[in-house]
Amino acid sequence: MDKDDFLSMDFKEVVENLVASDNSPNIPEAIDRLFRDIANINRESMAEITDAQIEEMAVNLWNWALTIGGGWHVNGERKIKLHYVACKLLSMCEASFASEQGIQRLIMMNIRIGREWLDVGNFLIADECFQAAVASLEQLYIKLIQRSSPEADLIMEKITVERDHFRVLSYQAESAVAQGDFQRASMCVLQCKDMLMRLPQMTSSLHHLCYNFGVGTQKNNKYEESSFWLSQSYDIGKMDKKSTRPEMLAKVLRLLATNYLDWDNTKYYDKALNAVNLANKEHLNSTGLFLKMKILLKGETSNEELLEAVMEILHLDMPLDFCLNIAKLLMDHERESVGFHFLTIIHEHFKSSENTGKVLLLYIDMLLQRKEELLAKEKIEEIILAHQTGRQLTAELMNWLHNILWRKATSSFEVQNYADALQWYYYSLRFYSPDEMDLDFAKLQRNMACCYLNLQQLDKAKEAVAEAERHDPRNVFTQFYIFKIAVIEGNSERALQAIITLENVLTDEESEDNDLVAERGSPTMLLSLAAQFALENGQQIVAEKALEYLAQHSEDQEQVLTAVKCLLRVVLPKIAEMPESEDKKKEMDRLLTCLNRAFVKLSQPFGEEDLSLESRVNEAQWFRKIAWNLAVQCDKDPVIMREFFILSYKMSQFCPSDQVILIARKTCLLMAAAVDLEQGRKASTAFEQTMFLSRALEEIQTCNDIQNFLKQTGTFSNDSCEKLLLLYEFEIRAKLNDPLLESFLESVWELPHLETKTFETIAIIAMEKPAHYPFIALKALKKALLLYKKEESIDVSQYSKCMHNLINLSVPDGASNVELCPLEEVWGYFEDALSHISRTKDYPEMEILWLMVKSWNTGILMFSRSKYVSTEKWCGLALRFLDHLTSFKESYETQMNMLYSQLVEALSNNKGPVFHEHGYWSKSD
Repeated sequence: MDKDDFLSMDFKEVVENLVASDNSPNIPEAIDRLFRDIANINRESMAEITDAQIEEMAVNLWNWALTIGGGWHVNGERKIKLHYVACKLLSMCEASFASEQGIQRLIMMNIRIGREWLDVGNFLIADECFQAAVASLEQLYIKLIQRSSPEADLIMEKITVERDHFRVLSYQAESAVAQGDFQRASMCVLQCKDMLMRLPQMTSSLHHLCYNFGVGTQKNNKYEESSFWLSQSYDIGKMDKKSTRPEMLAKVLRLLATNYLDWDNTKYYDKALNAVNLANKEHLNSTGLFLKMKILLKGETSNEELLEAVMEILHLDMPLDFCLNIAKLLMDHERESVGFHFLTIIHEHFKSSENTGKVLLLYIDMLLQRKEELLAKEKIEEIILAHQTGRQLTAELMNWLHNILWRKATSSFEVQNYADALQWYYYSLRFYSPDEMDLDFAKLQRNMACCYLNLQQLDKAKEAVAEAERHDPRNVFTQFYIFKIAVIEGNSERALQAIITLENVLTDEESEDNDLVAERGSPTMLLSLAAQFALENGQQIVAEKALEYLAQHSEDQEQVLTAVKCLLRVVLPKIAEMPESEDKKKEMDRLLTCLNRAFVKLSQPFGEEDLSLESRVNEAQWFRKIAWNLAVQCDKDPVIMREFFILSYKMSQFCPSDQVILIARKTCLLMAAAVDLEQGRKASTAFEQTMFLSRALEEIQTCNDIQNFLKQTGTFSNDSCEKLLLLYEFEIRAKLNDPLLESFLESVWELPHLETKTFETIAIIAMEKPAHYPFIALKALKKALLLYKKEESIDVSQYSKCMHNLINLSVPDGASNVELCPLEEVWGYFEDALSHISRTKDYPEMEILWLMVKSWNTGILMFSRSKYVSTEKWCGLALRFLDHLTSFKESYETQMNMLYSQLVEALSNNKGPVFHEHGYWSKSD
């Protein structure tokens, strides 16, 4: 069995399994496989299968595709694939072509499948199906001719074949248009057109098909093709006026005229005009008349011809709105003389109409556009007179009039002709009655107030703003003008209150402002203008508040940064001169809030329209330095100082990591850690202490990372900051009872450049509550003592203190059974101290006295343990220290010798217990 045999048998198995299967998730994959394999299968490759079996497979597939529903994981395109495979199988059977019924079945299947492929956009396979249908139609036609049938039956059957052929040709045209093949599409349509004499019932279908082609190609700016299709649509529609209404023919012609205009209004002007005239003959309506006027205005039509055209419109009793649109169209195309003449005629024609006001308003609007203001004012006075005598405009027309007047006032305002703007606003004001005051009235008053302010007529501006406030107090512009007037009058309190109210309105989610556009930039723009105006007029406190609110509410990145920078420049000189007080603390808190807002804006992603990378770095550098300087000024308030240092650190992260920035970051973190550590020391609860210390530890670890990076550059190897970081980290870990403390210290002990002071501090921290690490403290003191010994010139005072702490830690006062190290080692410390005492006269006498007492008490401790040899040894050591006393020697010598004699006697007589009660000594004895 060759490869084709395997393929055909496998194909048959897939088909059988598919039609027999339940709703399996593998069905889509099986369908796709059949569709893919059918291209490689022909009748020869399926020689092992009979025609009857192939036909059965095809019929089963076709019917199964018709029965499956939406829950079968099979979409519409896969159903088409099944139909396509079934049709291809059926076409392999000779029996399908043997009878007329078989050929008709194939024709039906190919037409249907081709239409389905056309609908889903697979034009190539659709064309294949249509071509197969045409071939089958030709075969069927031959069979019809060859067999003998009654003439009447034969004619009916031929018509049926032609109708199917017509359908296929129209589908082929659709496919060709979709593929941009105009030549093939036009050939198909012209063939269909030729068949209409025999198939008149198909006229309407072909007429609409050509119209749709014309609409589609016009949308794609294929004007030449569109003109062909629309012309064909009109020609075909005329062939059967019973089924094609005149309205539709006019619609086609109007679209054809528009197409000529869009294509080239100069070259095809006559064609466009002819098309629209023909459309108006078919069916006259306002759309056709308006289009004709547009076409006439595109050409070199004289005013007389235009006037003739508009008079024709008037004689046709077209509605007023349409006539007004024609007049406006004439004006827009700079045919004012015809337009105004037509308006005059319209005005007279519709004089008795209720809508005569529309004509007058349009007339006024056109006059103002032509800058014929005197005549416009006369017409406005006519309307005012009519309004006062009870002939009022409708609400809609009144709104239109207000818009005309306000638009003219705005244009005057924009060229700084404020007096003229006031005139037009005053016309608008005259139409308001006391019972008609609304938000627009308040807006009008604000607009007038703005003009008065620019004309420096303060009293009139105050009156207008008072009216606006009475009707719309929650409007941001009302508050803005209240603010401006207060600033001009020097009323800081009133100006500040207006700014606060303005901010409240901006943050009130329920407030609606019909002055403002939808953009959020408009309200914050007012705060920016308010700040600028206050600064220009010397109102610094008011300006500060406006800048603060602007930074708080603006979403614009650059606007926020500018506001914060401006606020800082205004406030910093004032803060520098303020004494420490609650007011200064409040100012610092305010600046901290604004700087944090700036940081948030710098942190936001930026695109092409926002800050450039270079600008961001420059801004961050500026804010970093300001935050640093403010931190330095807060030395009396460590908590707020820390916040400024942390903010300076955050700002520095937007800057390039050069040496200067790295040192600044390290310093900021170090200062912050110092404050957190101090807060941890003072914390009243364990929770607070853990929080502060953990935060400090994070800051120190980051600081260490920066320090290590700097060390890699070859500098700062002996930086004192490193010792401070070490001590901070040790203290934090000790107070947190960190299990990693010992491993942390392992690396510390190996550091080569640590000083005695560092080890002594470690010892103190190790014993400072809540920490208790005596072995660490002992090890640190030993290292400190070793360093003292290595010095060429020993600082005796510091050495004596270190020795004191080491001995006291090794043998604590009052200890009876616990020593941290063997007494032999402690003896060595005493001997070492005695050696230094013997070589210098600067050893502090109080320390010698303490050593004497400590050694004596140690001897007594040994006596209590019945270690008599050690007792005599330690007490003898005390007498050696006694020999080095100066001012205290006389006081202690007699008593010491007497006690020593008693001790020797006690040792001889074994009176340990009696001596033990009285033998301990302290420096106060």
